[in-house]
Amino acid sequence: MLKRKILNKLTEWKEETTNKALLIKGARQVGKTTIVRQFAKANYDNFIEINFEQMPLAKQAFDGNLDARTILINLSAMGFGPLEPGKTLIFFDEIQSCPKARTAIKFLVEDGQYDYIESGSLLGINYKDVSSYPVGFEHELDMYPLDFEEFLWACNISEDIIDMLKGCYDNIRPVPDFLHQQIMERYRQYLIVGGMPEVVATYLANEDFNKTIINQKDILTGYRNDISKYAGKDKVLVKSIFDAIPGQLSKQDKRFILASIEKNASQRKYGAPTQWLVDAGMAYYSFNVGSFELPFPCHENLRLYKLFFVDSGLLCAMMLDNIQAKVLTGDIFVNEGALAENYIAGELTKHGVSLNYYDRKSKHELDFVFPEDNKISILEVKSGKDYKKHPSLNMALSLFADKINRMMVISGNNVEYDNGIIYLPFYMSMFIK
Repeated sequence: MLKRKILNKLTEWKEETTNKALLIKGARQVGKTTIVRQFAKANYDNFIEINFEQMPLAKQAFDGNLDARTILINLSAMGFGPLEPGKTLIFFDEIQSCPKARTAIKFLVEDGQYDYIESGSLLGINYKDVSSYPVGFEHELDMYPLDFEEFLWACNISEDIIDMLKGCYDNIRPVPDFLHQQIMERYRQYLIVGGMPEVVATYLANEDFNKTIINQKDILTGYRNDISKYAGKDKVLVKSIFDAIPGQLSKQDKRFILASIEKNASQRKYGAPTQWLVDAGMAYYSFNVGSFELPFPCHENLRLYKLFFVDSGLLCAMMLDNIQAKVLTGDIFVNEGALAENYIAGELTKHGVSLNYYDRKSKHELDFVFPEDNKISILEVKSGKDYKKHPSLNMALSLFADKINRMMVISGNNVEYDNGIIYLPFYMSMFIK
């Protein structure tokens, strides 16, 4: 069983949150169902799991009145139980397939006899089908693929080692060379494997990258099937964007250019399909900010953005055949920047850091900028050997020194501090919160 940080969040919800259901959102295959089952086994005498995609007849329990008594009687008549007050967790999985169940959560929570968890992979894309949201009766929680620290746990890297790495990060001191090389090797493995729990488990069971890639391609097929099933009239456009992400990230500037998909393509045509992918949890936006001022949402240009993929391993599987061997040896040239920056974007997102990049009139781009201690921190990703050449950072320091908190360059090299810039290895992104 893979150790996941989100399990602590579920425990906090049970202990500290009253009169609210827990709503877990996230892309398919990130482990939502598994973590709820694990949590239920440890905390409840009775666990009732209803997956509305696997058991569509269960939707009939919500066809009539939506008061708690009627619904619970209907569920009991269908054989769901036992229903023991105070000792039962009811789990509505793939709840986006039963919008009435989402509406009914308010009345079930008000009834107060049982705890409720809702989950779904596509909750963001069928909002029009929910007649009334249970505002104030849900506690929302986002779930992602394993982050790099969780991957290290899965690889049996001890907490003592991770604490040592954290000490080097906090005190800006080099990691012992042998340890640095070992963790960099794990980082390269993570670029290939990614953080999808089933893929990680497959890899750890046999360390066979061929089986890992087959598993990843199955997940990607599932994503494409979801697009065909749920994206409606926009499914062709959504698939075009989905398939274009690897190529767009392989460019030097990595900005998503619609014209590369279709000549004279417009945001009006492709905006909603792109948002569909983000709402489905398959991709993350990083919006341009043209002003080096907080708060960033006030300065975002929503027409200029990068589009990162939900998982580095899946992104790697979408790229050219046999790229995995090159990633493992660090010999991946043009695609290295795409995978590295996508990895950093994923780590920051999982740790609650908003994604933005800075440039003004396409000059001196800063890969990631984010608020920290009421100032702005900058993170530049360097995949090549010239990691100490950073004219954009130099520009930022000359123009905005009083607004900057930390300036960081992240690369394959060890920890170093030079002229006000912190140089960190890729894997230390796991400590940026």
